[in-house]
Amino acid sequence: MRIIPAIDIIEGKCVRLSKGDYTTKKVYNEDPIEVAKSFEGAGLQYLHLVDLDGAKASHIVNWKVLEKIATRTELTIDFGGGLKTDDDLRIAFECGANQITGGSVAVKDPSLFESWVMDYGSKKIILGADVQEGKIAVSGWQEGTDQKIEDFIQNYTEKGIEYVISTDIAKDGMLEGPSFELYAKILNELPELKLIASGGISSIEDLVRLKELRLEGTIVGKAIYEGRISLKELENLTHP
Repeated sequence: MRIIPAIDIIEGKCVRLSKGDYTTKKVYNEDPIEVAKSFEGAGLQYLHLVDLDGAKASHIVNWKVLEKIATRTELTIDFGGGLKTDDDLRIAFECGANQITGGSVAVKDPSLFESWVMDYGSKKIILGADVQEGKIAVSGWQEGTDQKIEDFIQNYTEKGIEYVISTDIAKDGMLEGPSFELYAKILNELPELKLIASGGISSIEDLVRLKELRLEGTIVGKAIYEGRISLKELENLTHP
């Protein structure tokens, strides 16, 4: 299982939210490059970079942060937040993203999202499947839908999607443990899916349990910043 530390960006700074609520913003570092280098220094190879300003503005905003991290580290970066047009996607890839995550666009403009999978290939496009009480939520989690998460993912696997990041919004940033049952249910129905868990990780034991579910990866954010999980522990789990 890949361990994927997260950096969320608002106004160029490394922040975390609780349940996606912008009023809960807490700045952890003014310099995301420093944070990214600390992850790389601990032997971690991946980074989940989220442009929260972009998610709010519905277009890429913090592309310069992406570019700096991509040029100053060797981290493999998946980038998301506000990617709504072909131009947004072009900028993200030109600035060094290895993969992009599309969530809202996959709900609101499926034909565009499907064209990205066709044009860039399923290795580069990740489906963001963020869930609230079993239903997909979009637009920085400000908006609910009637789509059941399993149906939503199943539909896109039939269109060629391989990678899915799923966040249970109720768990995100709460440090109360992830949605083990949700991920087990999804993988039971779609065992070939490369599923990446996100939200609620509070301890190294959570990661061990998720690993047993045979997830492809797990995103870890606030637990690192709040000192619940050390980079050394992540390094030991990644390179036992």
